[in-house]
Amino acid sequence: MKINYQEENARIVDGWCKKGWKWGQAIDHEEFLAAKNGEWKIFLTPTKPVPSCWFGDLKDKRILGLASGGGQQMPILSALGAKCTLLDISESQCRSDAMVAEREGYEIEIIKGDMSKKLPFEDGTFDYIVNPVSNCYIEDVRSLFKECYRVLKKEGILLCGLDNEINCVFNDEQTSIVYKLPFNPLKDEKIYQDSIKYDWGIQFSHPIEDQIGGQLEAGFTLLSIYEDTNGYGFLHEHGIPTFYATRSVKKVYDK
Repeated sequence: MKINYQEENARIVDGWCKKGWKWGQAIDHEEFLAAKNGEWKIFLTPTKPVPSCWFGDLKDKRILGLASGGGQQMPILSALGAKCTLLDISESQCRSDAMVAEREGYEIEIIKGDMSKKLPFEDGTFDYIVNPVSNCYIEDVRSLFKECYRVLKKEGILLCGLDNEINCVFNDEQTSIVYKLPFNPLKDEKIYQDSIKYDWGIQFSHPIEDQIGGQLEAGFTLLSIYEDTNGYGFLHEHGIPTFYATRSVKKVYDK
């Protein structure tokens, strides 16, 4: 199936933002001030905040917010002293970050771009990459992890929110298994049509071999991991994890 699925995803995310999507709601001024005073939370997955120990001193650190628009993560990290760059495919998500930056008076580089392609940065540019759950919207995550490794500095940290595939097989009510894995709308016409009909976005399942294996293959060393749920619905009520977050480091060993 030959479609530009990322253009479709950009359109769909912009539509979600107009409807008040949770991940498109920028932080307010009080939250920004609280972060400057050391009280803050950042989410890579729906309900569990990232442990503060996953970050070090962020003063003047260069951070890439990868598909991290919406005015949530980047403002907090900017308040903590980081120099942030945002790359997001959604115009609405980029505008939210621009709005917060103008309101609070800090600088941020904002690029409307597609993380399924080569990242538009030089090798060894960033100290951190912050990538909330989003790689379920691209078909090839292994290439993305290689790009993350490339643009990080030596000892740079990659923080990712990841989907564990379970949501892909259930109906919207989370009560019945209706799809098979792998879940790929580009290779299954019914899945593609359902994705458009139900406004899911064009999403893909990625097994642990690609999510964790892809990071290791790229050269990362896995440091920490935790699981999370959807935060609502049947699976959440039964304590079934549907997401996880990882913290990995770019180790470069002298030959």
